[in-house]
Amino acid sequence: MESNKVVVCDNGTGYVKCGFAGENFPTSVFPCVVGRPLLRYEESLQEQELTDIVVGAACADLRHQLDVSYPVTNGIVQNWDDMGHIWDHAFYSELKVDPSECKILLTDPPLNPVKNREQMIETMFEKYNFSGVFIQIQAVLSLYAQGLLTGLVIDSGDGVTHVVPVVDGYSYPHLTKRMNVAGRHITSYLVDLLSRRGYSLTSYHLKMLKLL
Repeated sequence: MESNKVVVCDNGTGYVKCGFAGENFPTSVFPCVVGRPLLRYEESLQEQELTDIVVGAACADLRHQLDVSYPVTNGIVQNWDDMGHIWDHAFYSELKVDPSECKILLTDPPLNPVKNREQMIETMFEKYNFSGVFIQIQAVLSLYAQGLLTGLVIDSGDGVTHVVPVVDGYSYPHLTKRMNVAGRHITSYLVDLLSRRGYSLTSYHLKMLKLL
């Protein structure tokens, strides 16, 4: 592993996208979800060993046997223990890197509490031993990827929508607008419309929609 390798990690409400700087596409994209077995036993009904912690797409395969949680709500990390499991999966299982031999670029939602940003930096340095950590606003990075430093970014993800003005590579927090309505809420609304039209959706279907 090259010592100057830079890991890029975008922690979204619905999905985590991770890869390496200089590449056109993420190496891995997986659901930002953590599952724990409802019952403690070694053999599952699907003849698949059930571990104490299940992360990402595997939660969909074992959905009947897991209590699932989402560490990120409306773009903000709420459960740091589960977020640690997400990062473990991203770095060790998906990217297969030694963090101590890398630097990392983390995306940050606009108006993210300062305490959350401090917690991210502390975790990256103290737990994973990255040699360098840089955090940047998602909107700024989106413009930069298009070769621009100035523009108005409308970012609507799974759990939150932001409208961010960026000038010369700097975002303006006092002009940034945030709305806790995004893709997941639209999906829920469409499910409600289907229910009103007589289509029956069970809790299983609703759970699957969240995992897809």
